[in-house]
Amino acid sequence: MAASSGFRLSCSLVGHEMDVRGLVATLFPVGAFVSVSRDRSARVWVPNSSNRGFTEMHCMNGHSNFVSCVCIIAPNDTYPRGLIATGGNDHNICVFTLDSPAPLYILKGHKNTVCSLSAGKFGTLLSGSWDTTSKVWLNEKCLMTLQGHTAAVWAVKILPEQGFMLTGSADKTIKMWKAGRCERTFTGHNDCVRGLAILNELEFLSCSNDATIRRWQITGQCLQIYYGHTNYIYSLSVFPNGKDFVTTGEDRSIRIWRDGECTQTIRLPAQSIWSGCVLDNGDIVAGSSDSVIRVFTEAEERTASAEEIQTFENELSSATIDSKTGDLGDININELPGKEHLNEPGTKEGQTRLIRIGDTVQAYQWNVVDGRWLKIGDVVGSSGGTQKSSGKVLFEGKEFDYVFTIDINEAGPSMKLPYNINEDPWLVAHNFLQKNDLNSMFLDQVANFIIENTKGHTLGSTGIGFSDPFTGSGRYIPGTELGTGGANEVDPFTGSGRYVPGSLPSGLAPSAGGDPFTGVNAYVSADGCAPTTLSNPYFPKKDPVTFDQANTIQIIGKLKELNDSTSADQKLSEGDLQMLEKFLCVVSSPSAQESPTAQQLEILWKAAQWPEDIVFPVLDILRLAIKHPTVNEHFCSEHYSKQFSNYLLNKINLRGKPANQMLVLRTVCNCFANQTHGSKFMMSLREAILSQAIEMRSASSKNVHIALSTLILNYAVNLHAGNDIEGKANCLSIISAAIEALQDYEAIFRLLVALGTIISDDPNALQLAQSLGVDSQIRKYSSVSDPAKVGDCCRFVLKVL
Repeated sequence: MAASSGFRLSCSLVGHEMDVRGLVATLFPVGAFVSVSRDRSARVWVPNSSNRGFTEMHCMNGHSNFVSCVCIIAPNDTYPRGLIATGGNDHNICVFTLDSPAPLYILKGHKNTVCSLSAGKFGTLLSGSWDTTSKVWLNEKCLMTLQGHTAAVWAVKILPEQGFMLTGSADKTIKMWKAGRCERTFTGHNDCVRGLAILNELEFLSCSNDATIRRWQITGQCLQIYYGHTNYIYSLSVFPNGKDFVTTGEDRSIRIWRDGECTQTIRLPAQSIWSGCVLDNGDIVAGSSDSVIRVFTEAEERTASAEEIQTFENELSSATIDSKTGDLGDININELPGKEHLNEPGTKEGQTRLIRIGDTVQAYQWNVVDGRWLKIGDVVGSSGGTQKSSGKVLFEGKEFDYVFTIDINEAGPSMKLPYNINEDPWLVAHNFLQKNDLNSMFLDQVANFIIENTKGHTLGSTGIGFSDPFTGSGRYIPGTELGTGGANEVDPFTGSGRYVPGSLPSGLAPSAGGDPFTGVNAYVSADGCAPTTLSNPYFPKKDPVTFDQANTIQIIGKLKELNDSTSADQKLSEGDLQMLEKFLCVVSSPSAQESPTAQQLEILWKAAQWPEDIVFPVLDILRLAIKHPTVNEHFCSEHYSKQFSNYLLNKINLRGKPANQMLVLRTVCNCFANQTHGSKFMMSLREAILSQAIEMRSASSKNVHIALSTLILNYAVNLHAGNDIEGKANCLSIISAAIEALQDYEAIFRLLVALGTIISDDPNALQLAQSLGVDSQIRKYSSVSDPAKVGDCCRFVLKVL
């Protein structure tokens, strides 16, 4: 077999819908591998008969949340083709055969995400979890639990010959176990240990968030430290020769190591290269955050065609590299050379050069295999083009005065509509419709939407009449809040229109002294008013966040409409409806002189027992009413508290309707408005509510996710001032689980504020957060510029950590 002097692309495999988090080569079929993803699936890929490329043979589903890791359990008499084990964020381990898409059995026992798996020779399975433990399983039983780490166990490996087991943790240590007892602790890494790989009976490798790889003897000695990566290293895989290895990491790279040196660096058009494995033929498989699996080979007969390689290089060259990640070092555009610098050959594989082309910066990497400089992306944030410094928004590497988020429907993906004040709104609207394959009949709506929401190009003077050009705001949708006041009354988290599909908060351009939580500077040029101080305006947050806005007329209208369709014994009389309408007016008006009556509260409670499919307007009324002192005391004090808590916990249910899930979470958030009754009552239910609420991270609705993150934030606010370290640990664990699952930037922002609030002014809570490795979870948000508050808040949290 002829071989080239380095690895080249063999093929790119598309199938997963989200990040590919784990990979493993299979024993059967020969030459195949298994991938697992945040899309909750595991897939088996088999080689094509042509010896180039792979085909998806089998898709397995069994997890209710993201799948984090995978391993192969060796064949035995019962299962001669072996088994596939996957670990997930649902705390479970699913074990599959190759014959069924459903699990053969599910292993339950961990109390948090299962993030690492390793199998022994005789069917034993070792699992590592965020719950700080490792467990040893045989068939369907847990044999023992390994306890000793003080933080999440990110990596596990079995050394079968000696009966040793290795565990690597966010507490920066590696432990070696035998018969359930810790025999030795390896120290040296300066950050979370993310991966382990066995070299031979006496040596193993580890990789870490400290961007180093270490080679260890099992006696405890560190034999060598390997440097090369510029960011977190996520995975380690050893080549068949038992000496050389490959690593993947957060610096967009795969690195091949031979004889102690990094001999090749392969850049990918994705930021996070989560996983890697080596096949029996020596080919490398890598899974990344762009949901694509890529295979690289040294064999000429398995190398991709020239067209496929060119397509890959085009993807790579069009990628953007955020200068704030630090992967390229400090950048001063004025000191960079021009393109003529590329005429000089590189001095080593993987060497990078930054080239100034006008006002832009391009990154190139030296490719020893081809003897040329390969463009690996455009550097953004290096030309002063960040929102913070220029008052503009970066979108697809370009600066805009506005970037609107448009949702065509509640279930579909968001679309970005960028706009500069010197552009023709009709032309921008036309281009937006064409780019997103939308009907041209919307041209007038989109153009008028731009004009209305930029007020004819007048910066800093947008009004409160924001409406989405596609969905409008005329019908009652649970969670739709219409603003009733001016821009100064917009709640920093729940601003008017925040929950209308496609809508944006009103008051898009505040003065420099505006509320720091609105994030409005992420969307509108501040016209010279950008803040210049570096003070932290985000946390610790001292007051709970509530959901206040509503269109009471539409709520009552929907209530009356649905009342006609309910059973006779649950139907409200005309008098009941009138009393409930008056009740809603009283609790919705801060200036109302009257107080809710006992009879009105009884009618509300009767309506709250309506069936699941029609109860949502009642939940909306309860959500608004619970903020009123009289209502809060009624439901949260001794007389009604048991019934009320059972009702809430029953409604916080993944099987429920999304509207009800969202509204019950908002109701719990609003309970915190009253410190005397509601807040104390919610704190007494903390474990029960949070353990059920965190399951909502699997819901598909971003409105549910935002309500969940707000609930977590309110618990963080209440825990901040006290010394309840157990409560704070529980909240930190919930935050960590939520950050791993949620993607909506508004939800992420609230979780970042919650995290910052918990760790502020409490060294013990700070240490707990550090041991959980949350910095590695949130670091990717530090470069988010749209909305700017996400990146800003993340950097403040990282500074504390």
